[in-house]
Amino acid sequence: MRTKLFQFKALLAILLVAALLPWNQANAASEKPAFDPFEKSIDEIANALDTNQITSEELVEYYLKRIEAFDKQGPAINSIITVNDKALETAKKLDAERKTKGPRSKLHGIPFVVKDNFDVVGMPTTAGSVALKNDYPSKNAFTVQKLIDAGAIVIAKTNMSELAASYGRLGYSSMGGLTLNPYNLNRDASGSSSGSAAAVAANFAVFGLGTDTSGSVRGPANVTGLVGIRPTLGLTSRSGVVPSALSFDVTGPLARSVEDAGIVLSVMAGTDKNDKATQTAHHYVRDYAKSLDASSLKHARIGVATDFFGDNAEVDAIAKQAIAKMQSMGAVAVPVSYSSQTKYLWTPILGPVGDAEFKTQFEKYLGMLPAGGPKTLQEVIDISESPEVANSATPVNPGRLEGLKTALEKADTLNSKEYKKIVHKEIPNTRKEIMDIMKKNKLDAIVFPTMSCPASNRFDKEDPTYVCTAYDTYAASYVASATGFPEVTVPAGTVEAGVPVGISFFGPAYSEQKLLSLAYSFEQATKARTVPKNTPELP
Repeated sequence: MRTKLFQFKALLAILLVAALLPWNQANAASEKPAFDPFEKSIDEIANALDTNQITSEELVEYYLKRIEAFDKQGPAINSIITVNDKALETAKKLDAERKTKGPRSKLHGIPFVVKDNFDVVGMPTTAGSVALKNDYPSKNAFTVQKLIDAGAIVIAKTNMSELAASYGRLGYSSMGGLTLNPYNLNRDASGSSSGSAAAVAANFAVFGLGTDTSGSVRGPANVTGLVGIRPTLGLTSRSGVVPSALSFDVTGPLARSVEDAGIVLSVMAGTDKNDKATQTAHHYVRDYAKSLDASSLKHARIGVATDFFGDNAEVDAIAKQAIAKMQSMGAVAVPVSYSSQTKYLWTPILGPVGDAEFKTQFEKYLGMLPAGGPKTLQEVIDISESPEVANSATPVNPGRLEGLKTALEKADTLNSKEYKKIVHKEIPNTRKEIMDIMKKNKLDAIVFPTMSCPASNRFDKEDPTYVCTAYDTYAASYVASATGFPEVTVPAGTVEAGVPVGISFFGPAYSEQKLLSLAYSFEQATKARTVPKNTPELP
């Protein structure tokens, strides 16, 4: 009898523990710190992952929900071309790895977006062209691989101006349609890295990758309230990236803060045996974020590039206010002016070099892809002009199509006297001019509004509030492109239409650390970045 009573009591105790277990688990779950990734920095997210406030799997789910809520519905920002269907699986593996081995780096388990001209295994590289929709690369782009090796997760590939050139339709492609500016849906997100910029601004990922030939990282960052870095030509690899013109092409990060952009640049930069331009890069790579100095402007001498003012009163006012703020912090501002040619480098340098280089370099890239897709520029043009594409909802931009035909015709100019003169004389002369200005005035950097006008009207919709008297609002960007020198854009303010405006810090080759510190000093003093109202925090 006693044995049965003992057994009954033991069973009762087991049932009581079992009954309490779900309550204890629920109670424990309720005590778990709630971490909201919205607008958080890399450091904040890395710390949350380290302290088990969130998992990488939960982080990926969070950004996928935001993409679902805002990218193709709601405001329909339309920044994403392809979502990585392996992102969650990768996140789970990285969570398990963190438990057994610890994090690989600060980026371990952190999602990022990639402009769709970077190769990512398992996802097509379309560069925005429907002609390349079935081109699946066999290996990752060098910079993508470096970030993956550091534990970062590609969550999606982003829309862009088709084959990295806008021709009046900024952020539009036959593959992805038009990307909108999350700050004002009547305005564009510039080009050609529009998708990456809009996605990071809208909190679809922690940071993004873009490419910059003539302003394609800086312009989009400028109009979406981000920090964008065009690194020194040769600091970051271009292998595994669809080329536009390798005399000017660079890869660079887009992020919501200078510190985040610096962290990403430190990881992605370096020597790549498949990109000769980077052969000495390893000598220059720094831990950029670690050395940021908020007091950098205190003793700085900055040149103010006066040639790039006068096209929009609001932009001028924000830029002048920014310079006045730098002066109040201790910086000395020195007005500087460029030669008549350097004021507008598209016609004498960027345009003709781009036309000469594109076909040869593009076809070399296509030749490295697995069989099945187009291998020549002519094939891409033929597909782009086919009735199927021409009559689709997103036909190729007619201006872009004409640009491809021009590149086809001018490919033979790669060995011309004009091309050689530009590469061997005009580009070095432009570099010398900038260095002479900096040396003569003892400058730490040259500053100017990144673009001389705010984000422009989307090509398919008029916005009468847009005012711009510029012949080319991107003219200031061409100086860094032609010289191969670095430029950092950082938010400086917002115009009445609600779109952000940035200011640029520009300097000699491999001066990234100094430029980032100056930008950081300005950023910390002004806190000018705002959050886009069209993609708010989810409830």
